[in-house]
Amino acid sequence: MPAAPAAKARAVSKPAARGKAPTLRHERTFKAQGVRFLAGVDEVGRGALAGPVSVGIAVVDLERQKPLAGVRDSKLLSPAERERLDPLVRRWSVASAVGHASAAEIDSLGIIAALRLAGTRAWGTILGVGILPEAVLLDGSHNWLSPAEQLSLFDQPVLEVGCEAPVHTKVKADMQCLSVAAASVIAKVERDRMMRELHVEYPDYGWDINKGYATAAHRNVLRAAGPTPYHRVSWRLLGTELQAADVPDGEEPYED
Repeated sequence: MPAAPAAKARAVSKPAARGKAPTLRHERTFKAQGVRFLAGVDEVGRGALAGPVSVGIAVVDLERQKPLAGVRDSKLLSPAERERLDPLVRRWSVASAVGHASAAEIDSLGIIAALRLAGTRAWGTILGVGILPEAVLLDGSHNWLSPAEQLSLFDQPVLEVGCEAPVHTKVKADMQCLSVAAASVIAKVERDRMMRELHVEYPDYGWDINKGYATAAHRNVLRAAGPTPYHRVSWRLLGTELQAADVPDGEEPYED
C-alpha cells in the first residue's frame, strides 16, 4: 500500500499546541433565551472501520456551573489524561451519558442514522435521571441528533424517545465549548474501553492500540483474515476512498 501523503499524516497526528482552553462563554449566551440546562454533545468513532460509533452528552447548569480545569477536546488529550478526567467530568456535569450504535446497526441504518440512534440512547439516559435539557449544543455543522421526519405510514416506528430540544450546531465546538469538550472526553474513554474489551476477543487486529481505526497494521490483518462481526462490512474497508483515514501504526487517531 502506498504511504499516505505527508499532509494527511500530519492531519491525524496529535497537535503540538493545545490552544486556548474551552470555556462556558458560548453556552452562557443561551441564558438570554431562558435556558438553564444545556446539553453539550459530541461523537467519537465515526471514521473507524470497526466498533461502535459513540455519542457523549454532558449537561451543564448555566446558572451555577463553574469551569473544570484541564478539559480539552478528547483528541488533544493523552489516554492517561482522558482517563483521569473522565470521573471528574461525570461528577462536574449535572448529568452525563454515552450512547452507542454497533457496527451491525451502522451497516443496517447508515452512519448518520446510527449517530442519531447512539445520541438518542444517550439522551434517554439523561431523561431517565430526571434532567430535561432545554437546548443542545452539537459539535459540527449538521444536526444529526434530532429525530428524522417520518416519511410515510409504512416507516418503521421509532421505539426510543428522540431529542426534542432545540439543537444548535457549532463548528469546532469541541475546541471552544467546555460542555462539548466534556462530552467528547467521556465518549472517547467509554468507546476506547469497549475496543480494548473487543481486542481480547480478536487480538490480531490491534484494537487496544488503533481502537478500530484504519492503521496499516489493521488493514494488513483485514487482508489476511477478513472482517470480524465488529467490522462495518457495508464500508469498502480496503477501498481507496479510505486512504485519507489511514493512521500511522502505533498512534491513536486525533481526527474523527
